[in-house]
Amino acid sequence: MDKAIIVNFDGASSGNPGPAGIGVVFQNSNGTVLKTISHFLGRRTNNQAEYEAFLFALKEALKFRKSPIIFQTDSELLFRQVKGEYRVKNVGLKKYYQRALKLLSLLPYARLEFSPRGLNATADRLAKQAIRNYFLKRKDEK
Repeated sequence: MDKAIIVNFDGASSGNPGPAGIGVVFQNSNGTVLKTISHFLGRRTNNQAEYEAFLFALKEALKFRKSPIIFQTDSELLFRQVKGEYRVKNVGLKKYYQRALKLLSLLPYARLEFSPRGLNATADRLAKQAIRNYFLKRKDEK
């Protein structure tokens, strides 16, 4: 898969639940960044933020549907649930899980991989930056 699009995604929550953000990084196989997303979500749990990051990544990846796409996450819960290794017991996560599976089914050459936390550093930074920017904006409005 040397022409694959690599998509790292991460969700973060300041508190659990609390103000949350997502970060997504699209790269080509050479490591060139194609697109980044940093978005504030509002109040979410960390697991909800992880799923929302995946949903943002999946929706954006539809533009690349004819290419092999490798989604990488450091969320063991999300990874194992999507792979079918864990059941989704939390009612609040079921809607995210169902949407993720539906979108993933539209990407015939996509796969999800678990990656150690350090390899997801840019997506993590973007998620946390979305939260910081929200607080800075609120501070400026006062």
